[in-house]
Amino acid sequence: MAFELAKRGLDVRRQVPIAIEYESVKLDVGYRIDLLVGELVVIELKAVDVVQPIHRAQLLSYLKLAKLRLGYLLNFNVVHMRDGIKRIANNL
Repeated sequence: MAFELAKRGLDVRRQVPIAIEYESVKLDVGYRIDLLVGELVVIELKAVDVVQPIHRAQLLSYLKLAKLRLGYLLNFNVVHMRDGIKRIANNL
């Protein structure tokens, strides 16, 4: 997926670490964004039978921690990919 996006001229970074800051102390807690496109859009990749609320919450947490507004949750365990795409917005 990252290859296809980069091939189309988009800036894509994989496994981007997210740190948490608490009272000027930076904590590395091991959160990683699957794909970050153009430093604006988070893409979280899954291959699960059913997308659970915790998956949406995970993406929303990443958006809040990274101070970004838009993300997509992509589940590849579906017959038609159009059924596996969920758009999540942070404060839109």
